[in-house]
Amino acid sequence: MACTPDDIRATYRLIAPYIRKTPIFRLDAADFGLEPFEIVLKLEFMQHAGSFKTRGAFANLLTRDIPTAGVVAASGGNHGAAVANAARRLGVRARIHVPTISSPAKINRIRSYGAQLEVAGDYYADALALSKVYAKETGALEIHAFDQRETMLGQGTVGLELEEQAGEIDTVLCAVGGGGLIGGLATWFQSRVRLIGVEPVEAPTLTRALAAGHPVDAPQGGYAADSLAPARIGELVFPVLREHLDRALLVTDDDIRAAQAALWEVCRVVPEPGGAAAFASLLSRVYRPAAGERVAVIVSGANTTAVDFTPAAKRARQGAIDAPPAR
Repeated sequence: MACTPDDIRATYRLIAPYIRKTPIFRLDAADFGLEPFEIVLKLEFMQHAGSFKTRGAFANLLTRDIPTAGVVAASGGNHGAAVANAARRLGVRARIHVPTISSPAKINRIRSYGAQLEVAGDYYADALALSKVYAKETGALEIHAFDQRETMLGQGTVGLELEEQAGEIDTVLCAVGGGGLIGGLATWFQSRVRLIGVEPVEAPTLTRALAAGHPVDAPQGGYAADSLAPARIGELVFPVLREHLDRALLVTDDDIRAAQAALWEVCRVVPEPGGAAAFASLLSRVYRPAAGERVAVIVSGANTTAVDFTPAAKRARQGAIDAPPAR
C-alpha cells in the first residue's frame, strides 16, 4: 500500500513522545567560501541514538505486532542502534546484525543499548542475509532498515518537521543509501520541493537504478560504506523516487571528508561520513543553487569517533602534542 502525507502525519503523532524534534541551523554559504545564499541544516544527527533511523524504528515497533522472540534488524550501524534503543525503551528483545565494516562508534552504541549483537559478513547485504536466517529460525520480527512501509513513514517525519521549522524551501539535499529517508521525504513533499539525492561514487545505488529503470546491484565500497552502501536501492522506495525525485548526484570520498572538516571548522558540527554526504554536494559545487534558492540539507547521522573524549583518546592526543617536531 502506498504511503501518503496523511500517513506520515499519523505516524508523527504516534512516535512524537519517543523522538526528539531536532533543530535546524541557518548558515551563510559564504562562510564556506561559496556564493552567498542561506543554507538550512536539519540537525537530525541530534536524534536519539545519533541518527534519523530512530524515527523508523519506533514507527515499526509501535505499529506492528511484536512476537515473543522479539525483533531482528540488519544494519550498517545506525539502524541497528536505533532499533536497539527503541527496543530497550519499549521492553522488546532485539538482535542486531552488522557487517565488519560497521564503525566502532556504531558497534559500541548498539552494545550500550543491551541488544544481542552479531558482527559478521563483509557488507550490509551479508548482515541482512544472516538476519533473515535468524528470523526464520526464531520467529523474530524483521525490522528492515529502509525497504519497509513503516520505516519510510517514520523517516518521512523529518520532512514534516523541516517544513514546519524552516518555512518555504526550494531544494532539499539528502544522502542516499537504501533510500528509506529520501523515500520518506519524497512521500512527504510530493514534488513540492526539488528533492535531490546525494550518494558516494563508490556506492551509486540510486544512480544505477535510475539508469536501469529499476533497482540493480551496485558497488558497496567507499568511505561512507557503513551507512550508504547497501547492495541496491529499496524495491518499495524506488517507485516513489522515480515519481518525485529531481535527480541524483555523486560525490567522492574526498568531497565527503572535506565536508566533514568544513562543518567542524565553521560551526562545530561533527557528522559521520554518511551524514556529511549531502552537504558535500554543495561544498564541492557538484550542486550549484540558483540565485535566491532556499536550500535545506539533512545532516543525518553522527555516530563517529572523530571526536573521542575517552581516556585512551586523550592520551593519544597528548602524545601527539608532546612529540618532538619532525626533522
